[in-house]
Amino acid sequence: MRPWRTLSLAGVLALALPALAAEVGKPAPAFTLRDENGKAHSLSEYRGRIVVLEWTNPECPFVQRHYGEKTMQKTLAALSDKQVVWLAVDSTSHNVPESSRAWKARNGFSYPVLQDASGAVGHAYGAKTTPGMFVIDEKGVLRYSGAIDDDPRGKSSTPTNYVKQAVNAVASGQPVSPSVTESYGCTVKYDKSS
Repeated sequence: MRPWRTLSLAGVLALALPALAAEVGKPAPAFTLRDENGKAHSLSEYRGRIVVLEWTNPECPFVQRHYGEKTMQKTLAALSDKQVVWLAVDSTSHNVPESSRAWKARNGFSYPVLQDASGAVGHAYGAKTTPGMFVIDEKGVLRYSGAIDDDPRGKSSTPTNYVKQAVNAVASGQPVSPSVTESYGCTVKYDKSS
């Protein structure tokens, strides 16, 4: 028998399928990334606090709309009593820290923009769109993955903010529902070689 014919079905599937991304209910993938000013941020340093990860790309019209409406900033402000850590992550392959600094200045927000041009952390989380949201509890467990809200086109006067719901549920010790939604926006512009 030829060697190529002895490869099992499991072996074929292992070659064909990418590694599984982060799963709700499991520990969130650890990471250390530098922000736009070169400061390192590790997920482990925020243990004991609720962490929101926001995948972003300032070039994306969906992100531009949300920042024009200050969706992210208002959401964080509404959660101020929960001591939430909000970290934007930019996995755009051509992004550079200078671009992130300029974008922050234009939009007037203070949380860091973590630089993930290699896409390694984005792939670990399975981030597909910008914006794409993840909520991690105080023990480092991923509790929510998906969209910021249920209003992709910005037409609702009363959208459901899934991130706010998830953080409030985690803070009160309740199950997050829904814990997974379909994120919307632009595709993450990963490096084609990653």
